[in-house]
Amino acid sequence: MSADALPGGATDPRAAAASSFTISFAGFNRAWAAWIGDRLEQRGHRVSYQRWDLAPDELIEDRLQDLALAPGLVLIVFSEWYFHLGPRTQEEWNAALRAVVVPNLSRFAAVSLTTASVPSAAAVLEPVSLINMGASDAERRILERLDLPYEQPPDGFRGRSGPRFPGALPEVWGGVPRRNIRFTGRESRLNDVYHLLQDSEPGTGVLTLHGMSGAGKTQLASEYVYRFGSEYDMVWWVNAEKRVTYRRELAELAPRLGLHTGAEYGERLRAVRDALRRGEPFSRWLLILDGADEPDQIWDLVPTGPGHVLITSRNPEWMDHNSKLLEVPVYTRGESVAFIRRRAPRLTEAEADRLAEALEDLPLLLSQTAGWLNDSDLSVENYIALLEDGLDQDVVKVSADFPLAFQTAWSILLNKLRETVPESVDLLRLCTFFMPGSIPVRLLREMPHDNLPEQLTGLLEDPLLWHKALNQLRQYSVIRMEPDEVGDATLYMHRMVHQIVNYDMPDDDRLEFMEVAHRALVAADPRRPEDTRLWHGYAEIVPHLEPSNVLKSVDPAARLLVLNCLQYMYLSGEYHAGIKLGERALQVWRAQLGEDHPRVWELTRHYANLLRAVGDYQRTEAIEREAVERLRQQRGEQDRDYLSAATGLASDLWGLARYAEALELTERTFTTYHDLLGANDPNTLNARNNVALSLRLLGRFEESVQIDRETMNARRLLQKGHDALFSEVSYAIGQRLLGHYRDAESVQAKNVREYRIVMGPDNPQTLRAEHNLALCLYNTGDPERAGKLLEHALERGERVMGETHPWTLLFATGQSCFARAQGNIDQAQEIDQFVVARYEAMLPAGHPFIAGVRANHALTLQSTGETDRAHAAIEQSLIHMTAAVGENHPWTLGCAINASALRNAAGDREAAAALSADTVSRSTEALGPTHPLTLSARVAHAADLRGLKDRHQAEKIEQETVTALVSTAGKQHPQTISAHARKRPYWDFEPQAT
Repeated sequence: MSADALPGGATDPRAAAASSFTISFAGFNRAWAAWIGDRLEQRGHRVSYQRWDLAPDELIEDRLQDLALAPGLVLIVFSEWYFHLGPRTQEEWNAALRAVVVPNLSRFAAVSLTTASVPSAAAVLEPVSLINMGASDAERRILERLDLPYEQPPDGFRGRSGPRFPGALPEVWGGVPRRNIRFTGRESRLNDVYHLLQDSEPGTGVLTLHGMSGAGKTQLASEYVYRFGSEYDMVWWVNAEKRVTYRRELAELAPRLGLHTGAEYGERLRAVRDALRRGEPFSRWLLILDGADEPDQIWDLVPTGPGHVLITSRNPEWMDHNSKLLEVPVYTRGESVAFIRRRAPRLTEAEADRLAEALEDLPLLLSQTAGWLNDSDLSVENYIALLEDGLDQDVVKVSADFPLAFQTAWSILLNKLRETVPESVDLLRLCTFFMPGSIPVRLLREMPHDNLPEQLTGLLEDPLLWHKALNQLRQYSVIRMEPDEVGDATLYMHRMVHQIVNYDMPDDDRLEFMEVAHRALVAADPRRPEDTRLWHGYAEIVPHLEPSNVLKSVDPAARLLVLNCLQYMYLSGEYHAGIKLGERALQVWRAQLGEDHPRVWELTRHYANLLRAVGDYQRTEAIEREAVERLRQQRGEQDRDYLSAATGLASDLWGLARYAEALELTERTFTTYHDLLGANDPNTLNARNNVALSLRLLGRFEESVQIDRETMNARRLLQKGHDALFSEVSYAIGQRLLGHYRDAESVQAKNVREYRIVMGPDNPQTLRAEHNLALCLYNTGDPERAGKLLEHALERGERVMGETHPWTLLFATGQSCFARAQGNIDQAQEIDQFVVARYEAMLPAGHPFIAGVRANHALTLQSTGETDRAHAAIEQSLIHMTAAVGENHPWTLGCAINASALRNAAGDREAAAALSADTVSRSTEALGPTHPLTLSARVAHAADLRGLKDRHQAEKIEQETVTALVSTAGKQHPQTISAHARKRPYWDFEPQAT
């Protein structure tokens, strides 16, 4: 379009103001306005924005007059929302356009985002359509409409990060509900959300939308996604009502981010959180946690990083978990009226106002009521009269726990549904036995349909009736349907609807529908919880166990489902949720079956495994001890269930550091298995392995290694596979603890290669084998390879098992000691603090692991020059370790070596020499004169004697020690070289995996 002369000789203002534009848009189309403005700004033009939002009492003509005063050319973004805001009739629009735009045509231009009918007078703006085209074509058409050349932006703008083309989704997009095309109002709240998130510092972009049920929190979050999603490279929506569901849905993000992980949800989840924290591959990410009403359940899994987290919740306690809060109230009256008139166009503004007042401006209730009222012959006055008259015998009763307006309005709606499509009420009631928020209706369609209640048989077997019922519920906003990633449908029901339908269901229907829900869940059981490929199925089932009340089912298949789910939760790392489920199941099953039923014992074993996984050894010890005593009295010590419970009790005793008691129990269990099943039965060999571990924990390394060697050889001959590999690791650990480093390395290196083939590179057992190989390599003088393996084991351990798993803490302890030895004191201190805090939280006071990691931390403090703090810390560790395991245990002897060094550093040389001398004596008695710990104690004692000026005796001890080291370890061994150089040795505490 060329510049034309205007009446009276004026020039077209486009020619004079070609570098200034004002974009007028409905809030619904903000993403388009931002993208168009960015295209213009990249070419050096000035752009301002004016959101079009008519108040109910505002004239279109007045607003258009104000718009005409804006700087430069006004570009209007046409859409249904632009013309319907208010709402106003097309006649009103035509009159205003003719009065304001036509006389000032050179001041306006337009683009169109709609194929719907628009006011006829809008054609004068010659809008160009941007529908169904790519970014480059859309940009070209906009520039042509504005008489601007289509050329590349200046160099300074090329490649810069700007709004994404609204027709293209972010690179990663998942779980987001369909856009609510009837979304109304909330403009100030949307702007608040935007600025609270955008103005956050990296790592603090967490915002919780909180408010009462039905206030529209989810709808507000969804609208934010659609309006501002073009500013993100990743948008991921998860259902956060239950921890298990949240973990699964967040873990499913891993492959979308290109993360290379195993199939376990725990590993994927940790990889996702790490990637979001680092901002790789995307720093502009948005995560939405919908329905997170229990912060205590998931706050520890909320990612941090450069992106944003948007939470919807009824619970304002998110403020205690580093989240900003923004309340979502009910609609303002103007918003209510505008929404009702869009949802029910037949109502006048006055009628909409009266209806909004009667329904207390609650968005959920307005949506449900206005939808069916528009299709009904009932007048607003008569409907309000029904509300005011309350409930009668012909209206479905609802709970008094809900607001009065909701009670009565919902009863009217239910009766409307029952009159039109009664099957929709049956479907609604059935769905209340699944978790609100997301109900996989596929489970209902795929279950066996024989022997179903009569009213459900037709519904589930007749596709036409099924879709008719769904459509009726969807039409009145009772539910919404969303396709999932595999093409099936998931039904979303608001928790407020879920509660009110379930609360007053007739008892007969309740029992029948509950049984149907049980059957659907049982039919969906994959039956193999140990198979990671089937974990998606269990993750889908677990959230529905509680609302379906399946724990109370007497069906054996339903009980097996519960046991399978508990095993899945244990294997997948969902420990805390599994513990809660196990507690409830035990309470119900004991009442139903009695304390001594086999299923109750099996359930007890799963429950104890879950508790043990989180380090709650005191509770598991009480549970297993009770089981052991009852089974011994009832069945005797040769019963298989008794032996299984005794093995579990031994594990608890290891965790509680009651090693002597554990040895007695494991020896007795081994003897019984040996007498019952023979020396080479797998159960006997497992029991024999447990005896060796008890001995190793007691510091009786020679005896432990002998048993490990015999068990390893037997398993190699008889079993091969995993058990033989496990024995090889145990044997290699024992050899290393005896100081036979080369032999240990030889066995462990071969074992690691086989573990990687048999179990895979990221299996926890493989990582444990790699960790031991790293320690072998370090002790044979190969710190470079050792460091790489230690770092890899810790990194993969955190992903596969979680950073608080006992084995991960073992890996972390090794990494900390290595970092300190290599001079990376900051890393050592950071890991030390975490490990100490975790052990203090997990283990009872006085546990040797706590004393041991505190002893390690004392050495780190010494490395930072904090000698006084280090000295105090090591003395406390020595006292506590002695109390925990005795004065002759290797761990106590190691603490004493470190304590003598820090006494010397603190200037107390006589006390240092006395302690190191005593340590040499006790270590020689406990471990022998040539054990590495004894030789370290001798080197330390020589250093203390030098401090006392007794050089003659010091040199004598040094010469004897170096000679012994050359004989046992070799002339070039690091310990030999250090002793020859008179470098004082230190001892690193190493927790043992149990």
